[in-house]
Amino acid sequence: MRILVCNDDGYNAAGIEALYQALQGLGELTVVAPETNCSGASNSLTLSRPLSLRQASNGFYYVNGTPSDCVHLAMTGVLDFRPDLVVSGINNGANMGDDTLYSGTVAAAMEGHLFGVPAIAFSLTERGWGHLDSAAQVARELVLQHQAVPLPPGTLLNVNIPPVPYDVLKGTKITRLGKRHPSEPVIRSTTPYGEPIYWIGPVGVVSDSADDTDFGAIQDLYVSATPLRVDLTNYAQLDQLRRWSEQT
Repeated sequence: MRILVCNDDGYNAAGIEALYQALQGLGELTVVAPETNCSGASNSLTLSRPLSLRQASNGFYYVNGTPSDCVHLAMTGVLDFRPDLVVSGINNGANMGDDTLYSGTVAAAMEGHLFGVPAIAFSLTERGWGHLDSAAQVARELVLQHQAVPLPPGTLLNVNIPPVPYDVLKGTKITRLGKRHPSEPVIRSTTPYGEPIYWIGPVGVVSDSADDTDFGAIQDLYVSATPLRVDLTNYAQLDQLRRWSEQT
């Protein structure tokens, strides 16, 4: 198996090193990751300037662009092969509920998915890398599971892992995305020259943490695995809006 590894925290982050080490022996691993932290980059591609690809002393490749840039470059010209699996992470913090729309970790996996390759995004739900070894073991087991019983075609899996010792985890739940309330207000400040500046405010509190959601699973100390899709079409409204358009 040929596995492409990416993340959004940067090629020198502890999470991608732990993921790389955890997957040793499971196939041919190639790391192509951002040069710097790109948290919140979502699915953005860099179109306003050229991108560079360099190789670090540990063999990891890094790109001066976004997580999506990394996977896109790898899939369209950097690699001389098509990977069998794209894995992203392990992220320093959760990617659950509405937050998945902003996540560079999920976006890297999604870019592989858009090229027709099965993809898994891994996130540790508390910042600071606590119990990273446990998350790495979960990642290895899920990739082994995929090798033994391949994921269904077109699968994009978003995996979140509680920051607890491995033997405390209760298992893995297949979940849906939960919900948050809107984010907190922006934080206003000024530059040394008196110019106004703004920081994006903290995320909102959780509003849907039912047992079948990713938030609910994490609260109950389960690993959450949520299948995602790229098609944003609101199929439930198609007929309603067709009738609406005919009234004009």
